[in-house]
Amino acid sequence: MLKIISMKVNGKQRELAVDVRESLADALRNRLALTSVKKGCEVGECGACTVLVDGVSVDSCNVLINGEAFNSCIYLAVWADGKSILTVEGLQGENGELNPIQQAFIDEAAVQCGFCTPGLILTAVEIVGSGKLYTREELRKLISGHLCRCTG
Repeated sequence: MLKIISMKVNGKQRELAVDVRESLADALRNRLALTSVKKGCEVGECGACTVLVDGVSVDSCNVLINGEAFNSCIYLAVWADGKSILTVEGLQGENGELNPIQQAFIDEAAVQCGFCTPGLILTAVEIVGSGKLYTREELRKLISGHLCRCTG
């Protein structure tokens, strides 16, 4: 059964006809060509498909204010109807400049093959966007839903 959904993706309003069983990851990758959304485990355990949902807004410095990270492989596309979705492609500034968190990943050599990087970046954006100060243990827990196949 198909359903028409309307969502804002990376700041642009989009309408799609989706199968009610289709994951948001499939809709973003296959229908909107947003390939930063990776399909790894497809059961919500590796974090490669992480996107930010709702509350997504960007200030004048292109820094995310808020939004909640979700594994889009287990988030149905129909659940995104009426919501705002942010992928790594949406972090780029108007002139192609990187978001400060993306730049920090590069500066600190926090990337290897890049498969897990988009999901980790979006989780970092959520963490920084919360405005909270976390302990090391809390940060470990917050990123524990991500698996890097290169290192661990």
